[in-house]
Amino acid sequence: MNQLFRLLFLVTLIVVISESALAQATTSGANTITTAVPFLTITPDSRAGGMGDAGVGLTPDVTSQHWNPAKHVFMESDMGVGLSYSPWLRNLVDDINLAYLSGYKKLDNVQAISASLRYFSLGDIIFTSEFGEVQGQQSPNEFAIDFGYSRMLSDIFSGAVALRYIRSDLTGGQMVNGVETHAGNSFAADVAFYWYKELRVNRKDNIFSAGINIQNIGSKISYTDGEVKDFIPTNLMLGTAYTSNLDDYNSFTFSLGANKLLVPTPPADSIQYDPDGVILPSGINSDIGPIEGIVVSFYDAPGGFQEEIQEINLAIGIEYWYNKQFAVRGGYFYEHQNKGNRKYFTAGAGLKMNVFALDFSYLLPTQRNHPLENTLRFTLSFDIDAFSNQR
Repeated sequence: MNQLFRLLFLVTLIVVISESALAQATTSGANTITTAVPFLTITPDSRAGGMGDAGVGLTPDVTSQHWNPAKHVFMESDMGVGLSYSPWLRNLVDDINLAYLSGYKKLDNVQAISASLRYFSLGDIIFTSEFGEVQGQQSPNEFAIDFGYSRMLSDIFSGAVALRYIRSDLTGGQMVNGVETHAGNSFAADVAFYWYKELRVNRKDNIFSAGINIQNIGSKISYTDGEVKDFIPTNLMLGTAYTSNLDDYNSFTFSLGANKLLVPTPPADSIQYDPDGVILPSGINSDIGPIEGIVVSFYDAPGGFQEEIQEINLAIGIEYWYNKQFAVRGGYFYEHQNKGNRKYFTAGAGLKMNVFALDFSYLLPTQRNHPLENTLRFTLSFDIDAFSNQR
């Protein structure tokens, strides 16, 4: 297997992670959007992972940096950190892993800073020449580090900005068909807003929350010195949640979420016609800038408005807490069959003590032999403020 094939294998593997487009599930209308560094879109934490990935509008927690950094100013504790881990694609390989370290610090009642480190390891790959000669072993990996600042804009509304550095090293500097490769680098930003309102219903304190986050607004990424550059996964997330406290011991949270990639739709492979026999547009050429790509992503689908709607993924989740210590979660994620065909149920549980909290989640695809089958996530969080108060 030559070096080029190895590189294509790695890229294809990452695409599978993001899109999960199984060969047996493809249809004649399939037109999946792909990007570089799709590891940025993988749900890193167990709470949202157990609720169908409906996390952007949920009540705040220590892993809010991924979903919506504007949540941090509404945290009850002044400081916390969390570590999440997930063995990835265990049905295919046994050495791909995702780790996520996140934390925040409230500066006062209206400001907070936050940060996270996401590290994605693709295991060990042996590179060979076109003649089968071993060229060396590499450990492809990708990571992203970001810093966020959030601020209250009113008593119930907040905003945040997060700046991100992305590095993707897929080849370890190997020559591919005589072309020198290098790690890809990119810079990006998130812009997020969050609405949090406490309501009094039936003499109980309930919470209604909603959020929006435009993730990864940034430069394209390239693995060579040529002109070929790929979009990073700029993503629009919208969501809402409602928490109902039944009594002093029992509460339920219902969450909804939707997201859409803000990158151009690939051109159609062949000429397509609408019901009246008019030729449909063939998509937008990807040789445009990131900002223009965001704009055209709302109207460039070859199938018109109907296909644009297909590019919206939906998520729903439910969470039950007993005595604010034990949690049980469930959810469902839906992606149209023409846009990746990810459809799966999720389940999870959590245990919260005064200082520590432990959560896990489990993913159950609706298709058989799915790459994401049996996906587990674990999250350990630490309330530094609570620990300090115990001393």
